[in-house]
Amino acid sequence: MLEWFTSLPVMTQAFLATLFTWGMTALGAALVFTTKNVNMKFLDSMLGFAGGVMIAASFWSLLSPALEMAEGGPLPSWFPVAVGFLCGGFFLMILDKILPHLHPDKPLGEAEGIHPENKKRSTLLVLAITLHNIPEGLAVGVAFGAVAADLPTASLTGAIALAIGIGIQNFPEGLAVSMPLRRDGMSRKKSFFYGQFSGMVEPVAAVIGAVAVLFIQPLLPYALSFAAGAMIFVVAEEVIPGSQENGNTDLASLFLMIGFAVMMILDVALG
Repeated sequence: MLEWFTSLPVMTQAFLATLFTWGMTALGAALVFTTKNVNMKFLDSMLGFAGGVMIAASFWSLLSPALEMAEGGPLPSWFPVAVGFLCGGFFLMILDKILPHLHPDKPLGEAEGIHPENKKRSTLLVLAITLHNIPEGLAVGVAFGAVAADLPTASLTGAIALAIGIGIQNFPEGLAVSMPLRRDGMSRKKSFFYGQFSGMVEPVAAVIGAVAVLFIQPLLPYALSFAAGAMIFVVAEEVIPGSQENGNTDLASLFLMIGFAVMMILDVALG
């Protein structure tokens, strides 16, 4: 099975890997068919787990390889990584200010971005999770692009581990969209549709990331650290605060640590 996968073009590999992550988003959204409400302790623990996975992936799968790739260049190895990391955070911050969106379990009056009052609640919720999925898709695409470029610090198993980790943390994101819509009275089918739709951006972002690496290899340390910075911004701005809102702080923090450990084990054992 792995031999068949390795024979595919890198853009196809990245696309298929993010089809899995999109499928995990859909799986989380599908819980709307079984219940109208979700236990908040369960949701907060899953959000905490997602945050831990994203933090671990940012370092083990992105920042650490970026530092190794930048060694021996004309600049200190920390420079391109620091620049890319900060640019990734600023990019997501700008998108956060511009793109109309609504964080799950927030009232419609607290929507963010430009003219959010002109959008439906369902659209705003999908756009919020889409913000999360852009850096995740880019990260997977860049990881597979690095493998195709035959860079010594990149490995196919490491890229697959990254896709698995991101897929695991996508599960609560689909749930976080579909459940609020169902509680608002939307049908189960529509709630599921909007929940899974938020993951559609990942395959597109993955192909863009893979193409960018193949054609502009010297920018790879910047690209890897850019994806890491974008993911850390999402964790700090949305995932961790969202997991703490219902008072389950210790539980969410514990599952953040579990998520970090799981992603670290995946990356080190497979990479």
